[in-house]
Amino acid sequence: MENINREDFEEVIVNIGRVTKVVKGGRRFRFTALVVIGDRKGTVGYGYGKAKEVPDAIKKAVDDAFKNLVTIKGLKGTTIAHDIEHKYNASRIVLRPASEGTGAIAGGAARPVIELSGIKDIIAKSIGSNNPNNLVRCTIEALARIKG
Repeated sequence: MENINREDFEEVIVNIGRVTKVVKGGRRFRFTALVVIGDRKGTVGYGYGKAKEVPDAIKKAVDDAFKNLVTIKGLKGTTIAHDIEHKYNASRIVLRPASEGTGAIAGGAARPVIELSGIKDIIAKSIGSNNPNNLVRCTIEALARIKG
């Protein structure tokens, strides 16, 4: 994807994790950030960053997200072209097209992915693990597999 204008993309912080390492002098904290970016026109990506401070972790995650952009081809108006079920590790997601005016019915980490991809009417159900990292990745892979 060449000529990406970073101003066109919105970012949503899905998860911030605090990781503790116990050392001789006490505890050392580090932070992880999971970020989803999208232009609401069919392009979406996710990134994961780790750092000693939260803002640095978020910045790293955003930079990583621009390296993992996916274009969704199966958009039909405000919804998707067909039903799809996808599994990534222990997370499973079922995506179904919905009639206009339904809105995005999705929970957990799947919601920001769907909203930032530009899909307005969809029904999504996550089954199994609701680990944010796996669920975001599962949703993006499912959207990428939809045939237009």
